[in-house]
Order: sequence, then C-alpha cells, then structure tokens
Amino acid sequence: MIDYNKAMIEALEVAQAATASGDVPVGALVFNEDGAIVGVGHNLRERDCDPTAHAEIVAMREASLKNGTWRLDGHTIVVTLEPCAMCAGAIAQARMKTLVFGAWDEKAGAVGSVWDVLRDPRAPHQVEVVSGIMESEAAGLLKDFFQQQR
Repeated sequence: MIDYNKAMIEALEVAQAATASGDVPVGALVFNEDGAIVGVGHNLRERDCDPTAHAEIVAMREASLKNGTWRLDGHTIVVTLEPCAMCAGAIAQARMKTLVFGAWDEKAGAVGSVWDVLRDPRAPHQVEVVSGIMESEAAGLLKDFFQQQR
C-alpha cells in the first residue's frame, strides 16, 4: 500500500527541480502494483521546448520504458497539481488504476475543477481519483513560484 502523504512529499521534492529551468514546479511519481517507483518526472516544457513535457507525461514515459509497455494497468500516479486535459487523457489512455494529486488547478484542471475527464461515465476506462493530499503544501509551492515570477 502506498502512503500517499509520503509519496506527495517525494513528489514535492521532485517538483522543486523544475524551477532550475524556469518551469512551473510540478512533480509526479509513478508507482507499480508493488508500490515501487518506476517513473519520476517534473515539468520540462521550458528546458526541452516541448509543450507535452508535463510532469505526468515525463513520469509515465519513464515508467513505460522501464516496464517495456505503454500499458500502466495497476499503476498509481502521484502528482502535485491536478492534471490538465492532456495529462488526464494520457493517464486514462495508459489504463492507470489510481491518480493522487495535491493542489487543485482552477484554471486548467481536468479532474474536477474545469473538466472531469477521468470520472466521465462515458469514458472507456475509469481511474480512481484521490485529491487534496497535502493540498496546502502543493498550492504553496506554486504560489511561491508565481510570486517570484512577477
């Protein structure tokens, strides 16, 4: 069983690394069915000039390469910020079992804030969603980043 609070602390530490390249500090970890980390990612959009290099995508790519398959059935992704539509769609497409996230994204969140891609009853694959884990810490990291940008 994954300790979501402990996992979120690790994801927040990973998120810090994004700031070195001027990226928004979002971190993600992918855990396999045994609770081992198989993918780690933080935003790399600025560094890589890649609009798809969100933390979730980076972590899922690493997990898929490590597993030798694009299917991440039974896996859990822990991310510091509510996923956007692209990332929520990728989580569903990878057939992930569980999404755990910290802060809500009232502008672009696609797991309850603006849209709810993962829990739409029309979706072919349902993902368990656990939200608000260490929400204030995750939101605080983002708030601090954007205050420094202004």
